[in-house]
Amino acid sequence: MGKNIEITENIEKYINNFSFKLNPVQKEIIDFNNTLGNNKRMQIAKSQCYFLYFIIKISNIKNVLEIGTFTGLSALTIALALSDDGKLTALDKDEDSNKIAVNFFKKAKQESKIQTIVKPALESLEELKNQKFDMIFIDADKMNYKEYYERSIKLTNKNGLIIIDNVLWHGEVVDESNINKFTMKIREFNNHVSNDKRVEQIIFPIGDGMTVCRVL
Repeated sequence: MGKNIEITENIEKYINNFSFKLNPVQKEIIDFNNTLGNNKRMQIAKSQCYFLYFIIKISNIKNVLEIGTFTGLSALTIALALSDDGKLTALDKDEDSNKIAVNFFKKAKQESKIQTIVKPALESLEELKNQKFDMIFIDADKMNYKEYYERSIKLTNKNGLIIIDNVLWHGEVVDESNINKFTMKIREFNNHVSNDKRVEQIIFPIGDGMTVCRVL
């Protein structure tokens, strides 16, 4: 059986050099987030930008919901991949980071595709309960992942995608002796999704791990 290559920092640089180039505003967001200390971990990796972009492009996805926007890197990536008639609804509870994100959206001339809603995500999801989406991207507070997922199942079109970030949790999920509350919550969440007969799912080892679910 073939074996996955270990992605070292040098290999990651090589991959980035031979992949399509990010939008200048995406690069600006990354540079900005790198000034935020520990909070920079909240942004997705470049490899995940490429992944989300191609998933949307090849799947003819039009209507996307994002749960957890931070300073807008993933949202901008999604918007850039959407066609002119596409729409992204981006949820986040932090007004300050939302203002930063919106400024980046305007700078990239993508603001017409993006609606931001600033309030706790569970409140927003309740308000959106009668809508349907082609794809939902979950990258918010980990303690509510299961609830976000369950709400997303109801909001996603048949054959639509639910993509969840941080499912490998820095690799800590495989260490059964690790009883950190976040690690345990992610481990519990992964078990829940793997046993869910309403979806087909796979974990991709990019960034901090991404689960992609196809709703049956």
